[in-house]
Amino acid sequence: MNDIIRIGDEDIIGDFITRIEYKVPLFMCVIGNTETAKVPGISAAGANPEITDYTPAADMEYLIYKKCKCIEGVPITPEGIPTPAIITKASLELSKMPLLIANGGVSVFPSVPYIDFGGKSGKNITHGRAVENPIEIFEKAKIFGKMISKVVNYLVIGESIAGGTTTALGVLTAMGYDALDKISSSLSINPKNKKKQIIDLGLKNTNLKIGDLKGKPFKAIEFFGDPMQPALLGLVIGVGKKIPIILAGGTQMSAILALIKSIECSILKNIIVGTTRWIISDKNSDLRGIINQIDPEIPILAANLDFSMMEYEGLKAYEYGMVKEGVGAGGSVIASVLSSNNQINMKKIQDKIRNNYKELI
Repeated sequence: MNDIIRIGDEDIIGDFITRIEYKVPLFMCVIGNTETAKVPGISAAGANPEITDYTPAADMEYLIYKKCKCIEGVPITPEGIPTPAIITKASLELSKMPLLIANGGVSVFPSVPYIDFGGKSGKNITHGRAVENPIEIFEKAKIFGKMISKVVNYLVIGESIAGGTTTALGVLTAMGYDALDKISSSLSINPKNKKKQIIDLGLKNTNLKIGDLKGKPFKAIEFFGDPMQPALLGLVIGVGKKIPIILAGGTQMSAILALIKSIECSILKNIIVGTTRWIISDKNSDLRGIINQIDPEIPILAANLDFSMMEYEGLKAYEYGMVKEGVGAGGSVIASVLSSNNQINMKKIQDKIRNNYKELI
């Protein structure tokens, strides 16, 4: 079994891996909140819609302390399935990757050190006024990105924001991309109709049609996005001229790619998407199909994680289509494997995840 699944041009993938292999990256996670996550049935993050406010903060506290301070336990789905931060934590523990947390705009602040870009928690995108100051957030993040590009080998960057696939769909739709049947979900049954209703209402309330914000990335974020997006976008554009980037996530990262294309398309040549097998094997979404509309040459690497033999139902549920990705899970696994000179493999990572889960319960 290959630990890393490759999708795309083999020469481009080979060149990218040559540039980053055996090097230790900086792992960053950008957090945010959006009221969109509180629409019932949209997100699997948290035991009920209201607790999604706590999800990003709890994820970051778990990464730092291996326990949460803002809630008891760790973020779980209504069925008791653990946050993908449990995967990221295992990767960080096994490798030497440093962790840096960035706040795009949250309603519950984590009890950890983090960089703040002055954003506020996002509004429900049905109102068409989702993010208050996207350009300001972006510019601050871009400055910080330029700074860190001078001192790190490469960047692995993920996100934690409940409701993020819906806001990603909002941005992609406003910019004219065909994404409704391609965007993923943290739920096993993708609530596409509910997402479409939310986007349609947002378009109606802003007197816009699909594609009206093509070439207007910050308007797309302002009306239909979330505060994680301009922060992650600024960081990537800030570092992207100097060092390689693994965008660590699922279909949410396709919205980031579309925004990059609209602002600084040359940086796309320095990016690879790092995700999980569960995203690329999901029959209810199509990450490759969205990326092909943006730039077909952008490759995807997928961590070949397999929880089917786990003795814990909470972990085994990932094989049934729950959660799939988040908190940079897939990208962190890929980076830990590539940095290790064959010392870290998927078995070691899965054993570490199993042990960490055992500690939790």
